[in-house]
Amino acid sequence: MSKYDVIVIGGGAAGMMAASRASKRNKKVLLVDQKDKLGSKILITGKGRCNITNGCDIEDIIKNTVRNSAFLYSSIYTFSNMDIIKYFNDNGLETKEERGKRIFPASDKASHVRNAMLNDIRKSGVDIRYNTRVSALLIENGVISGIKTDEGDIFESASVIVACGGKSYPMTGSDGSGFLLAKNAGHHVTALQAGLTGLNCKEHWTQDAMGITLKNVTLTAVYDNRKLYSDIGEMIFTHFGVSGPLVLTASRYFLDTGFDKASVIIDLKPGLSDEKLYDRIGRDLLENSKKKFENSLHKLLPSNLIDPVISLSGIDREKQCSQITKEERNRLVYTLKNLTLKVQSGRGFDEAIVTVGGVDTKEINPSTMESKLVKGLFFAGEIIDIDALTGGFNLTIAFSTGYLAGDNA
Repeated sequence: MSKYDVIVIGGGAAGMMAASRASKRNKKVLLVDQKDKLGSKILITGKGRCNITNGCDIEDIIKNTVRNSAFLYSSIYTFSNMDIIKYFNDNGLETKEERGKRIFPASDKASHVRNAMLNDIRKSGVDIRYNTRVSALLIENGVISGIKTDEGDIFESASVIVACGGKSYPMTGSDGSGFLLAKNAGHHVTALQAGLTGLNCKEHWTQDAMGITLKNVTLTAVYDNRKLYSDIGEMIFTHFGVSGPLVLTASRYFLDTGFDKASVIIDLKPGLSDEKLYDRIGRDLLENSKKKFENSLHKLLPSNLIDPVISLSGIDREKQCSQITKEERNRLVYTLKNLTLKVQSGRGFDEAIVTVGGVDTKEINPSTMESKLVKGLFFAGEIIDIDALTGGFNLTIAFSTGYLAGDNA
């Protein structure tokens, strides 16, 4: 039986930050993780580049936090996005700012983010146990006393931080086991949903357009004729429907709707008004006046998107360009500015960036991250019922809540 000042369960972003902070307070810290390496989810975030945080104002971070944003104030003001950037810079990681104030490692390698944190906690003297699954939190008279592992090992501690993630990307170790620990400790866990995912669409033509990435398009999320979200940016067509940054954000707004009347509308040419696009099409038709209509759109659209657009416009693909009427040109303009897909559902936890739902924030002290039900029990990161949009905000929550938990444990 070993005794520690602080035990951290989960070696992801929140867990490593919690262990780092606790160790710098001269605490004897044990970090346990059920995988054979730490930071598995960090390695796959941002397409392997890892969007560490966002360089916006703190109030904008709060605005981009969808659920329980007020809970975040204490942690984000204690350890802000600027503090996160400084932490990584101090640990030898150069960073850069990109579109939307997203902060990435200058190397574009998520492994460098993970390695910076791993080197930090190793230098700080944190004990790390890999391939270790916690089967129970040891609680006596409402006070934490340690943990028990599947192997039957017992580790004593007056402070335990549960930071083992949610259910998204379970292959990385976020398999939802932390929620069971929380429930067994008496905590309420709100309904869990897969957040920030691609969208399954009813239309099959997206399979023909699979792999096409569109940049600088406008995507609008609509439910029952009501606009939920709209922005300009990047998206991609897939075998199941659509994905990419715009779609991931849109998916979060659909979560509470049931998807039964959900659709996305894509403006393929947001930089052109209807009138200017009409004129542009007219010039292309004139230039290709002796060709078939289907052979006149290669300057306007990616090749794999031409057939779907023609079908949706209702224009005869065999028709000669010189014979296209004004009404048909208007229909093509409308199709290009209002490419509509009916949404069936979001993707599952295997592909979700974040878990929506978690340990009820009403049962956690936001100033310390300590449980209001069990003394010495703390929570950090995705296991808490708090989530945000894309742009580095969810990792910001993980780092900030992890730091605050480590600061108080």
